[in-house]
Amino acid sequence: MALIVRSSTIHAAGCYTTTPIRKGTRVAEYSGPKLNKKKADELYDKKPITYLFGLGDGKVVIDGHSMAMFINHSCDPNCESSESRGRVWITAVRNIAAGEEITYDYCLYDGENDDLRCNCRTTKCRGSMLAAKE
Repeated sequence: MALIVRSSTIHAAGCYTTTPIRKGTRVAEYSGPKLNKKKADELYDKKPITYLFGLGDGKVVIDGHSMAMFINHSCDPNCESSESRGRVWITAVRNIAAGEEITYDYCLYDGENDDLRCNCRTTKCRGSMLAAKE
C-alpha cells in the first residue's frame, strides 16, 4: 500500500491511497514525539493548528509528525483509530479503493464547537469534529 498527500476538499491537504486497501488493514501509524499534556499545552498555546493525539487517559500525547497527520476527519470515515501498547494505529473499517482519501472520526472532546467545525460534507455529517453525544 502506498499513501500520498495531495489537495483535499475536506481540509487543505489530505492523505490518499494509491492502491486498494482491505478492511482490517493497518493503514498508518500516528507517530511522533510523546509529550506530557502540560508540555504540549505550553508548546501549542494560541496556535491555531495542532497534530496532537491523546494516549490512554490523555496525560501523554503524541505530537504527530508522520503521514497520519494528513488524515482528515470525517463523520462517515473509512478508517478508525485505536491504541495498542502506547502506539496509535489508523485501521480500515471497510475496503478502500485506490485514489480514495483516508479519513477517520477524530471524536474530539476538547475545544469550542466553532473552532471544530466539520467540513466532511457527508450525508452523516454532524457539523462538528467533537465526539458524538452518547
